[in-house]
Amino acid sequence: MSAVKNVIKDNYNMMLLKDYLRKQIKDAGFSHAEISKTPTGTRVALHVTRPGIVIGRKGSGIRELTEKLEKDFGLKSPQISVNEIEKPDLSPNVMCTRMASHLERGTAFRRATMWTMKQIMEGGAMGVQITISGKLRGDRSAFEKHVAGILPRAGHHADIIVDEDIAHVKTAMGLIGVRIRIAIKEKLVPEYELIKDKEEKKKKSSSPAKKVEEVELSKDVKVEVVKVEGTENKAKSETEQIAIEAEKMKTLETLEEEEKVLK
Repeated sequence: MSAVKNVIKDNYNMMLLKDYLRKQIKDAGFSHAEISKTPTGTRVALHVTRPGIVIGRKGSGIRELTEKLEKDFGLKSPQISVNEIEKPDLSPNVMCTRMASHLERGTAFRRATMWTMKQIMEGGAMGVQITISGKLRGDRSAFEKHVAGILPRAGHHADIIVDEDIAHVKTAMGLIGVRIRIAIKEKLVPEYELIKDKEEKKKKSSSPAKKVEEVELSKDVKVEVVKVEGTENKAKSETEQIAIEAEKMKTLETLEEEEKVLK
């Protein structure tokens, strides 16, 4: 097999693996996975909002996941580490999954879009762009693009500052695609640093400290858990988080409601 075919095969397997992880540990707020090969095996770093759900009771979840990765995806001696995401609202992967869950629950797409944009901007983003397309209202496909804040659209700085992700939702009307692009202030190049950000950095203290804990599940299995201080969330899972947001979302006024009031 040629080198090109090997690269294509590896990329395809990685795509299948990430799709599996997105579905399997969805309730843990899966963001992304970093996979690297080492002399002793394969190191898999999972970035989630709730590490406890991935590990499971007495390490049952992590054992099942390790066996699955080794058996079905052919990873040699997978060594899994679980990292907690500092700011879930600034992760396009997490926010795409949450918005997709709201659409699956039957929330109006514009209400879900407005709420997601509000959460991202309040989380400290420099800018956000949400594109939603598909069977939104009728039989014909349509798309809408919503933008807030400052978001570079092209060039080298856009590649550095902007993170993006895409999710697909199956609804009664048909398939809907969601694309979220987030510009993160922390990645801003020093020459283009905003004056307001410099003042805020002086006032604010240093970033929250991280705690690295090694949990021994058995003699052979050890899991490294990275926790961030000051990022505790009241919701125990993503399902509870989405249910809480759905209740808060009802108070949000959409453009259609504002137009009715003006008329």
